[in-house]
Amino acid sequence: MKSKLLILLALGIFTTSCISIRAKSKQTIIAKEEYTPVDQELYNTIVALDKRFFDAYNTCDMETQAELISEDIEFFHDKGGLATSKTQILEALKNNICDKVTRTLIDGSIEVYPINGYGAVQMGEHKFFNKLEPNAKSIPSKFITIWKNDNGTWVMTRIVSTHKN
Repeated sequence: MKSKLLILLALGIFTTSCISIRAKSKQTIIAKEEYTPVDQELYNTIVALDKRFFDAYNTCDMETQAELISEDIEFFHDKGGLATSKTQILEALKNNICDKVTRTLIDGSIEVYPINGYGAVQMGEHKFFNKLEPNAKSIPSKFITIWKNDNGTWVMTRIVSTHKN
């Protein structure tokens, strides 16, 4: 009799806790707010830097790309892994991207947040198009770029690039 009572009591507690967990999880779901830049001037600066870098990327302007990549770069690519050599990254861009791949930013996807005493973090979505495979489907991918402001000279110090496929 006592064991049946204990089992019923344990089931009651378990059921109550499950209902409580479900109720709590419903309370934590909120709608995503539309992005508004915290600092419009910083946002405009980072968007212009992104455009400058990827205009250079799309036209094989290695000098501009080199100017905007930090000597202590860390480039995290979900497929390629971690790259920390600016020289190797530029060489890979020259050999694998130039005249083969172009990048298009997804309009309205960029978000920029200040990093006090350092620079900014940029997040967004973009697509890459392979000129050698013009019929290949391009799926948007996400990126995060950490920009360092060194007395008005901006460089990318950390880049994270992810892809859906």
